[in-house]
Amino acid sequence: MASVDECRQALQELAARLDQHAEAQGRIDLDRTLACRLTDLGTAFHGRIEGGRLVGLTDGDDPAAKIALNTSSDDLVALVHGQLDIAKALGARRVSIKANPFDLMKLRKLL
Repeated sequence: MASVDECRQALQELAARLDQHAEAQGRIDLDRTLACRLTDLGTAFHGRIEGGRLVGLTDGDDPAAKIALNTSSDDLVALVHGQLDIAKALGARRVSIKANPFDLMKLRKLL
């Protein structure tokens, strides 16, 4: 099981990667709150996706988040490091994403 610090670091790496992607691809019209809930650790992180960037990442849950990712700590780290394919993880129910369908299509552009 990955630690809270390892998950926080993975999310910071993801934020840096999204920054690079946004600079290369241009702004993506997506401005939503995001919560990442780690089911095995009983903890969460939240932030905001603005223009394809993940900003304001902090500890704690946001129950009103428009996009919610639920997964285990190990799966989060594996996803961020490219060791787990998001489509396969969704299909195997190792990851769940709650978002409206239009936001999901926009999120695909970020990955």
